[in-house]
Amino acid sequence: MKKVLIPVTNHTTLGNTDQVNGTYSPELTHVVNVFKEQGVDFDIASIKGGKAPIYGTDIEGDEVNNQVLADEDFQTMINNTLPISQVDISEYDAIFYPGGFGLLSDLATNETVAALAAKHYEQGGLLAAVCHGPAALLPINLSTGEPLLSAKSVTAFTREEEIDFGTINDIPFLLEEALSRKAARFSKVQPWNELVIEDDRVITGQNPASAHAVGVALVKQLQG
Repeated sequence: MKKVLIPVTNHTTLGNTDQVNGTYSPELTHVVNVFKEQGVDFDIASIKGGKAPIYGTDIEGDEVNNQVLADEDFQTMINNTLPISQVDISEYDAIFYPGGFGLLSDLATNETVAALAAKHYEQGGLLAAVCHGPAALLPINLSTGEPLLSAKSVTAFTREEEIDFGTINDIPFLLEEALSRKAARFSKVQPWNELVIEDDRVITGQNPASAHAVGVALVKQLQG
C-alpha cells in the first residue's frame, strides 16, 4: 500500500492577528477522501506534534468535508499528529501539504521539514501541495544547493484571491510573490477556478477548488 505524509501547521491564527486559523479543513479532507477511495494510506504530522488547529469545519453543503471530519480515525490523527522528529521519511511515497494560512507562519520557513522533504524528493518521492500549501516548498533546498523550486512550474493561492478573501493585509507575506521570485514559473487562472500543475514529481493546486484534483493527480502518479 502506498503511503503519504501530510505535514500540517501548528500555528493557530492568521499571521499575528487573533483570527482563528490553522489548516483549512476542505483542502485536507477532500484529498484524504481521495486517498481513502483509492486505498492510499497516510499519516498526519506537524512540527511540534499533538493537536493540529483546523478551520473551515462548518462549511454548509460540503458533504465530503463533513464525512471525513466525522470519521473517528481521522479525528484521532488530527488531534494526535506525529512530531516531525519522529517521522521516518523512508516509509512514505509522497508528501502532501494542505493549505490554510497557518503554515505561512511555520512550515513556510521550517528547515527541519524542508530537509526531510528534500531527502524524500531526491530519493524519488512525490511532493504535492494546494492553496497556501506550496509555501512549504519555499525552504526546500536540494543537495546541489539549488532551491527545489528553481526549476519548477507551480501555482498557489493568488494575490487576487487574497484580496477577494479579505486577507491581503493580514498575511505574513504574499505567497504568489514569494513563489514568483523563487520558482521557474508561477501560473494562475481566474480567482477560485480549478488549476493543477504537474511538473514531474511536484504537483500544486491554486485554491480550495483544486484540492480534489490535486488528490487525484497525486494518486495517479503513485499508482502509475
